[in-house]
Amino acid sequence: HKLWVESCHVKGSRADLSGADLIRANLSGANLYGANLQGANLRRANLSDTNLTGADLRDANLYCANLRDANLYCADLSNTDLSHTNLRGADLSGTNLRDADLRDADLRDADLSDGKLHNANLSDANLSDADLHGANLRGATLHYANLNGAYLRCADLIGANLHGTILPEWLKESGSDKVE
Repeated sequence: HKLWVESCHVKGSRADLSGADLIRANLSGANLYGANLQGANLRRANLSDTNLTGADLRDANLYCANLRDANLYCADLSNTDLSHTNLRGADLSGTNLRDADLRDADLRDADLSDGKLHNANLSDANLSDADLHGANLRGATLHYANLNGAYLRCADLIGANLHGTILPEWLKESGSDKVE
C-alpha cells in the first residue's frame, strides 16, 4: 500500500481490508489513503490521526471507534455505523455519509463542509462548532443534536428533522426556519 500511495497508484497495490475483523485494532496515525475497508468491522478501533483520504468505508462498523483528528476527506462512509464514535476535529469535508448512523457521535470542531449527509441519523450528536458549510443534510434526522456554534452557511436542511435540536444562537434569534 505504501508503494501504491508513494507512486501515485502506478506501482504496488491498494490496501484491501474489505470485510476484515479489526475490532479494537490500533491504527492510530496510519496512512490508509484510498484503502478499501468496505464492510470492515472496526468496532472500538483507534483510528485517531489516521489518513483515510478517499478510503472506501461503505457498510463498515465503526461503533465506538476513535477517529479524533482523522483525515477522511472525500472518503465514502455511506451506510456506515458511526454511532457513539469520536470524530472530534476530524476532516470529513466532501465525505459521503449518506444513510450513515451517527447517533450520539462527537463531531465537535469537525469539518463536514460539502459533506453528503442525505438521510443520515445524527440524533443526539454533538456538532458544536462544526463546519457544515454547503453540507447536504436533506432528510437527515437531527433529534436533540447540538448545533450550537456550528457554521451552516449554504447547508441544505430541506426535509431534515430538527425536533429538539439545539440550534445556533443566530438562527434562533432570526426566527427563521430556513438555513442560508
